[in-house]
Amino acid sequence: MKIYDVPGFPNPLRVRIALAEKGLSDQVEFVKVDLPGGEHKEEAFLAKNPSGAVPVLELGDGLFISECTAITEYVDNLDGKPILTGATPRDKAVIHMMQKRAETELIDAVADYFHYATPGLGPKIEDGKKPTWTGRDAFGRKQGERAVAGMRYFDKVLRHQPYVAGEAFSMADITVLGGLVFAGFAKIDVPEDCAALMAWRQRVQERPSVKAA
Repeated sequence: MKIYDVPGFPNPLRVRIALAEKGLSDQVEFVKVDLPGGEHKEEAFLAKNPSGAVPVLELGDGLFISECTAITEYVDNLDGKPILTGATPRDKAVIHMMQKRAETELIDAVADYFHYATPGLGPKIEDGKKPTWTGRDAFGRKQGERAVAGMRYFDKVLRHQPYVAGEAFSMADITVLGGLVFAGFAKIDVPEDCAALMAWRQRVQERPSVKAA
């Protein structure tokens, strides 16, 4: 297997944590994509993922799988013993519900704030992402507020259970952590009163998989 990504970026981090949780990191060849050089916009990379986003998983038979959730589903179920995406119908439903909320209300909201309300990664990379319509910056700032609201939501969840989807670490936790990493990069602070969320983050950051990623 090959993973095309950029080390340190939030979404690649999510897949790297999943791989480490499954003990598969040493079975993957990581191929660094030159985002500053615009490699993600070139025809060769777009053939792997038409959206031009990382990470992308390449299988031995030549199939390319993009989207963090899809990649995590694949690697988690390779051995028939899923630990991140749910082993029972109930667990799967809860994990995927919380996973969707983590994407929509946190990491995607941070991304919109970063791309619309800040210089982002610079004009060469951001070209095509920043619309020219009036109110673009206001939209971006609104998404920053939405991200903070998402943090408050997950703080409430974590006051009553150890992990985002219940009693066990899951794909949803990985996505929330990725969202907080992205928020830190975008300079969106976690509210000081989100004590449960901050305690969860500190605990999760001590996991070997997170340290390895």
